Amino acid sequence: MAGVTLVTGARGFLGRAVCKAALAEGLPVRAFCRKPDAELADLGAEIVLGDLRNQKAVAAACRNVECVHHVAGIAGIWGRWQKYYTVNTLATEHLLAASRAAGVTRFVYTSSPSVTFEGNNQNGIDERAPYASRWLCHYPHSKALAEAAVLAQDQKRMQTCALRPHLIWGPGDRHLVGRLIQRSRQGRLRRVGDGTNRIDMVYIDNAATAHLQAAAALRPGGASCGRAYFISQGEPVNCWDWINQLLALAGQPPVTRSISCRRAWQLGHVFEFVYRTLGISREPPMTRFLAAQLGTSHFFDIQNATRDFGYRPAISTEEGMRRLASDLAC
Repeated sequence: MAGVTLVTGARGFLGRAVCKAALAEGLPVRAFCRKPDAELADLGAEIVLGDLRNQKAVAAACRNVECVHHVAGIAGIWGRWQKYYTVNTLATEHLLAASRAAGVTRFVYTSSPSVTFEGNNQNGIDERAPYASRWLCHYPHSKALAEAAVLAQDQKRMQTCALRPHLIWGPGDRHLVGRLIQRSRQGRLRRVGDGTNRIDMVYIDNAATAHLQAAAALRPGGASCGRAYFISQGEPVNCWDWINQLLALAGQPPVTRSISCRRAWQLGHVFEFVYRTLGISREPPMTRFLAAQLGTSHFFDIQNATRDFGYRPAISTEEGMRRLASDLAC
């Protein structure tokens, strides 16, 4: 019988999908959550409550675990460094230490492509791209530190890898799609740039499958040990055409107003200065990171993931959009 698979962030969009995919394969799943989850419990997952910043809770969660999927984290483009560092970096270090002590043999970390992003176009880059040398917000910096810690582990004692899924979407998403719809309803959406930039994204079930495939390939001396991988649909789309398609599914009008990349960057710089000076905690309407993400191309080469653990997006973008349409119609 397979050993226990621990999934952190199990109540989140991706964490829940990883739990469901593992349970569907007959794997014993321990879902680490901050609150109870009746759905996962009904599906057969063992629910363990706790906070990843609490070392004792993390140590208890890792007992008798064979494989860890560390999906938990805090995303965002604004906030204090300490918030991102403690949740994304320090908690990962706690989990790594507890995993080593418990004899965990496989550890898959959910990272982000933004660990390589400096605000410029990224056209078909692969994992040879270095970490950013400047950080436009705290989220990618904290994720890069955590990813580096995961990949630096002694691969003989515990085999590790990191996945970098980009713009996860699909039924049940309340973050990416939800924010777009909310901004549209508030009249706050502006196209940044000339509308020609291309981006990668990944359907939720494909992202979850990639995690299981990566975990299955981890073994002493394996090709994926100590490596990071970009994960996407493998088919870049026009950023603003896709955003308009998502809005149309929700009955929202397309984005018609625009702003230049230069102007968006300047506004982001001003908003950051003002919000920081006044100590405003809520997210500014524009930041340099957001301006760069919306106005540049960023898509990735996923051939290494295909070669090393067989990743291929089984759910096409077209099929994913049909499923999302059905979900939004409910």
